Amino acid sequence: METLLIADDEKNIRDGLKCILDWEALGFALCGEAANGEEALSSILKNNPSLVLLDIRMPKLTGIDIIRIAREQGYNGRFIILSGYSDFSYAQAAIRYGVEYYLTKPIDEDELLDAIHTIRESIEQEHRRSDNIALYREKAKDVILHELITGAWKKDGATGLSSADFRSLELNAEVYQVAIYEKFGTAPEHKSYSFADMLSITNSGKHAFEHFEKDGKNVILLKGSFALRRFAEFLSRYERSDFQAGSPLDALFLAYGHPVESLDEICLSYDEAYTLIQRRFFCIQGQHTLGYEELPAMVPHSLQISDEKLQSYCDALTNCVQANNRKQLAATLLSLEKYLHNVDNSIAAVRLFLTDLFLQLKENVGKTYSSSRGAFPSNSAIIDRIENCHYLYEIILYISEQIKSVMDGSDSSSRDAILDDILCYIDNNYQNNIKLETIAPLFGYNSAYLGKLFTKSIGENFNSYVDHRRIEHSKKLLERRNIKVYEVSDLVGYKNVDYFHKKFKKYVGISPAEYRKQLKLDD
Repeated sequence: METLLIADDEKNIRDGLKCILDWEALGFALCGEAANGEEALSSILKNNPSLVLLDIRMPKLTGIDIIRIAREQGYNGRFIILSGYSDFSYAQAAIRYGVEYYLTKPIDEDELLDAIHTIRESIEQEHRRSDNIALYREKAKDVILHELITGAWKKDGATGLSSADFRSLELNAEVYQVAIYEKFGTAPEHKSYSFADMLSITNSGKHAFEHFEKDGKNVILLKGSFALRRFAEFLSRYERSDFQAGSPLDALFLAYGHPVESLDEICLSYDEAYTLIQRRFFCIQGQHTLGYEELPAMVPHSLQISDEKLQSYCDALTNCVQANNRKQLAATLLSLEKYLHNVDNSIAAVRLFLTDLFLQLKENVGKTYSSSRGAFPSNSAIIDRIENCHYLYEIILYISEQIKSVMDGSDSSSRDAILDDILCYIDNNYQNNIKLETIAPLFGYNSAYLGKLFTKSIGENFNSYVDHRRIEHSKKLLERRNIKVYEVSDLVGYKNVDYFHKKFKKYVGISPAEYRKQLKLDD
């Protein structure tokens, strides 16, 4: 729907113009009316109407003055001049400023209708041209972006594009940086999660970055110092964040190249980011980014996986199971992970190596301990799990969990004793920043497996249990008059008092202050 402004100093004429035609049927919606020249000019500049019906003689500013000033301010809409004077000089001035129709009062309905139809058709044609131009520009821009990152474009090459052309395509900037990201979550919300949301860059008019796909990966071209600064801020927050499993941010991996200062260097930043994204599989747990700073350490490897190595690691793991030696198991799996991290093979080859290793280990264990064979998943489940793991450490962790599950089948009493030790440790260290990841090695477990074991045996997860212990101790401390709430928070291990308030209310149902008040104690 186009917009219409009616400007005439006579109210009866304004009312008549509103009723003389079915404006809605003609595709126009009234956005305002004005009784003098200043009101008309202000409304034009504020509302940018598609069409203005404008009286030539208005108080404060004439119609010609309104048109002149509006054009000078960048207004490109249409005018129909209304006048009770058949003065040729007015018509000449109106034509000079791009007025399409000059109608004399009293207004002839048919004449006005014909003018409106013609203007409406002209506006629609202009929209179609603009849409086509925008489409062609986007197509051209997409081609240029792909040429920039591949190095096919050269600064003084055969594109025929000038600096002005690149400015019009919003590609000119004083600095650039390329980032590539992968989304590997399976939840429906992950598919619609946009990089713009993740990066939180103000991208009005696409001045901050360009987002497109190449080889199945999402490519981001950051443009300008503002975009790079915001990107660096995002990386700082992102790298130190502890994301919940299954969250959109936890399912993202980001690689980025050097900042560069010219269009023909963008391909260098892209090549670095592309090289880094290929190493995502080998990143450690919790790592979500790889940057150009880590490129010097990424030297080509000559080490190749082999059947001999597969057999060697299979024998070593079999011995760990037979000896029920968890310490040696952890050391062997660590050695395996380091070995695979340094091989010069494809990720597909590494997955196949690990699949063969696990299936052979399962066979070896089954020959010696027939009762244990059933503790392992089916062959198809093993193959599917390894194939669907996104990181090497996830596969190593999966193998570790399955082996320890077999070990636990003959060592339940030892497991119970270890859990008792862990509970005692929590009671004596709840005021410290204790995490499952840090205490698991103390008891000879990896954190993921110990977490599952803890939840199964205790009935709640590790973090929840620690919170419960902290809250119970905080309730005792709140009974003491001489301790402030923020001091209680610190004494039980919550360094952020707001977070303590949140946890206390979650488990107790009221705030610490309300709890103390119930005890008839002063804070």
